[in-house]
Amino acid sequence: MDGVRGVEGDGARTYFCVFDHLITTAKEHFFFRERSRRPPLDNVNALLSFLYTLLVHDIVGALETVGLDPAVGFLHRDRPGRPSLALDLMEELRPVLSDRLALSLINRRQVHEDGFQTMEAGGVVMDDATRKEVLLAWQKRKQEEIQHPFLGEKVSFGLVPHVQALLLARYLRGDLDAYPAFFWR
Repeated sequence: MDGVRGVEGDGARTYFCVFDHLITTAKEHFFFRERSRRPPLDNVNALLSFLYTLLVHDIVGALETVGLDPAVGFLHRDRPGRPSLALDLMEELRPVLSDRLALSLINRRQVHEDGFQTMEAGGVVMDDATRKEVLLAWQKRKQEEIQHPFLGEKVSFGLVPHVQALLLARYLRGDLDAYPAFFWR
């Protein structure tokens, strides 16, 4: 498992290494050097952390709906209060649901630097108006329809966590030969 976690960590570093290049506007206020959390130390990390929180809550609900315990994961270590399985499933969904939305909000200038505040301890938080703007964009994104790459049927992005949780449950129960991870271009 440590070897797999090492590969995942290397992949995350490579992925986030190019993230800043995808930000095309307001670079003086929206830049990405490295992933920081608890607390996020810049505007982009604050936005990503908020979107990741929304996504993990959706995934926890999806896992519980199909009868899986969101706390018992494969790659993320089990710790009290940590939704390890939800974090595992989030790995395949975060780029398309959260990261793309964060980049769109920044590049389309739907979020502004004055909506972020640096706290005394150095952490960055969003103000209420910015959180509302992000929540509205999140809900709108979840309503967009796509053709699911495995099912071949149209589903809304908001249902993708539920579909993936159901596919995972079916695999774990022996109804599928393999788990069809969600790959989206």
